[in-house]
Amino acid sequence: MSDFGHELEFGVFLTPEADAIGRVSEQALLAEVLGLDLVTLQDHPYQQRYADTWTLLSVLGARTSTIKLAPNVTSLPLRPPVVLAKSAATLDLVTGGRVELGLGAGAFWDAIEAAGGVRRTPKESVDALVEAIGLMREFWAGGTVRFTGEHYRATGLRAGPVPAHRIPVWIGAYGPRMIRVTGELADGWVPSMGYAEPSALPELSLRLDEAAVAAGRSPEAVRRIYNVFGRFGTGSGFLQGTPRDWAEQLAGLTLDTGFGTYILGTDDADAIRRFAEEVAPAVRDLVAAERARPTDEREARPTAAGTPQDLPMVRPTADLGERLSDERRWDEPSRPTHEEPADATYPAVQQPASQHLVDIHDGLRAELEQVRDIVAQVRRGQLGVGPARSAVNTMTMRQNNWTLGAYCESYCRIVTGHHTLEDRAVFPHLRRSELGLGPVLDRLEEEHEVIAEVLDELDRALVALVGSDGTDDGALDVLQQKVDLLTDTLLSHLAYEERELIGPLARHGFN
Repeated sequence: MSDFGHELEFGVFLTPEADAIGRVSEQALLAEVLGLDLVTLQDHPYQQRYADTWTLLSVLGARTSTIKLAPNVTSLPLRPPVVLAKSAATLDLVTGGRVELGLGAGAFWDAIEAAGGVRRTPKESVDALVEAIGLMREFWAGGTVRFTGEHYRATGLRAGPVPAHRIPVWIGAYGPRMIRVTGELADGWVPSMGYAEPSALPELSLRLDEAAVAAGRSPEAVRRIYNVFGRFGTGSGFLQGTPRDWAEQLAGLTLDTGFGTYILGTDDADAIRRFAEEVAPAVRDLVAAERARPTDEREARPTAAGTPQDLPMVRPTADLGERLSDERRWDEPSRPTHEEPADATYPAVQQPASQHLVDIHDGLRAELEQVRDIVAQVRRGQLGVGPARSAVNTMTMRQNNWTLGAYCESYCRIVTGHHTLEDRAVFPHLRRSELGLGPVLDRLEEEHEVIAEVLDELDRALVALVGSDGTDDGALDVLQQKVDLLTDTLLSHLAYEERELIGPLARHGFN
């Protein structure tokens, strides 16, 4: 597996919040002005906080002139194929051929059923997807459509309008049969981080290649589109570092695994700017430079066929044992542990959950550095206490309060932003899956509560400093003590959690 030579594309994945329609419109315009290629929206008709995706795409189409538009991905069980085909064709005509169509077989079935949709089994949902693609493509061809399927029918339908161009169909696919269908029928494959982490992509992409070849198609006929989520900072995980780090990681995916389109999930205008102005050009430069080299001089890269079936376990972040505070909130030697082989290896497809835990923790470590910097600015008189407290309270680790669901909450936001209780089951799931892990999980829950207390103490120290007009040296010293204590407890806890959970997460996943 290697680079398919596709022209690179970059886009954004915006949340269609009904109370922020103006923001969505502004960000779509910003993406176009900055030279991005795509603006995409989630489609969840049952979500009360979201505007209707097709209506909003129509508004965005009218306000923009060059950027391509796509649902990412359409909830097919609530979008009848004939109506969906007509909507897409109409918008394609209105926008001069700027529409692409992402399709999903269905998820969140309770919500779909509550909205009047038909609950389908996994087999039925894939069967219905295959029928829908066939029916929509017949509709777009125009003329009279006669289609008889188990789930959809058209009996002598006079189809129209014909779209302005051949509308590419993407499929969000992860399971074996969905990957096969994508290789057989789709113009694009659109996995998302959180469901398919970078380490899982080579094997999934290889299956897609095999499915395309078996269907008599070339693997490069299916564009690889990746919904990505990240943050600019100093972390070491995937899309957790500098724009240059992002560029090198994305260029690697293009050159190694054939991905040609990257869509950033964000509602932050600054992130959109950095992605467009710093990341996208750098990825294009790196890929162009590698493509320009003679084949025999190109950097040696492991291909999918040569990727080992078993990879070394994701490395936990080491606890260096350095402590800033004399205060200890727990006895570290008494922490329970579980047996984990030192040389454990797991297939690539089992690694994403473990890597995601490290990536989340890297983000929290980066936030901790921000907390320390904020306190340093307060001590130097460069920042008022009020803004400092506000900044601390908006951070992920403060919002989560380090309760049992803290890790799951972060995972949910990064993946889609709309998962709910089912993703708060990580610890209970691990308890059920690995009985000997119970004492470790009990201790982790206890430490979550301790960290919550330390965060509250830090907040109270900021409040006390406000009461002294920010000039009391004693109050400043207490504030420094609390941030040092937070540093000790948080870094120690994160290292312990990684050491104990990386293996179980590889074996059992999230839920």
